[in-house]
Amino acid sequence: MSDQLKSIAFTVAIALVCSLLLTGAATGLKERKLRNVAVDRQKNILKSVGLLAPGSQMAIARIERLYDETIRCYVMDGTGRIVVSDSGKDGLPVCFYVKDSHPATYILPVDSRGLWGKIHGYMAIESDGKTVAGFSVYSHNETPGLGGEIEKPWFQKNFVGKRIVDGAGEFTAVGIAKGKVADAIPADRQANYVDGISGATLTGKFLTGGLKDVLSEYEPLSKRFRAGPVSLPSGS
Repeated sequence: MSDQLKSIAFTVAIALVCSLLLTGAATGLKERKLRNVAVDRQKNILKSVGLLAPGSQMAIARIERLYDETIRCYVMDGTGRIVVSDSGKDGLPVCFYVKDSHPATYILPVDSRGLWGKIHGYMAIESDGKTVAGFSVYSHNETPGLGGEIEKPWFQKNFVGKRIVDGAGEFTAVGIAKGKVADAIPADRQANYVDGISGATLTGKFLTGGLKDVLSEYEPLSKRFRAGPVSLPSGS
């Protein structure tokens, strides 16, 4: 075999070995990657209901255990009725923080437009169907120090206690003011807004629209909660 053929054979052999190693590594890490994605989702749901403090370094196993003990996920149909998520019926995903066998809050996935891309998070609503229990953002492309402040605890905690209905009990969502709520919003609507982020007006505008869209979709469920206690499907 000539030196040229030996070089080609060696190159092919090296490429084959590297390909096998990369394939093996990808396969071996796939399960770990999927688990990390699931845990990140669980962590942010727990944050939205105040069961996990911002910046907490809780071990993965503890996060999974806490989630399994307190959170139940289902599907909401067009009338706001809750069905088991694997029942084969179409609908919107919704999770519940269950306390003393009753839903204390319901948790909605947030998928909003942002200035530079999608904003993903969770919003939790109290069982009165009116009051925000918590808000978390886990993915965004907003500018650090400006719109990127939406991921910070100081911004997210401002949602707690805000209302998704007006003074007459009619749906109105919750939004981000252009500046301080006390300065920018009339007194009778201040319960429906949080302080804006300086220099991030467009991020606030897009997130306000996204939150309204999400809350509108889940309004049938909110109405059920406003009408009285909601029971979760049994046997799940």
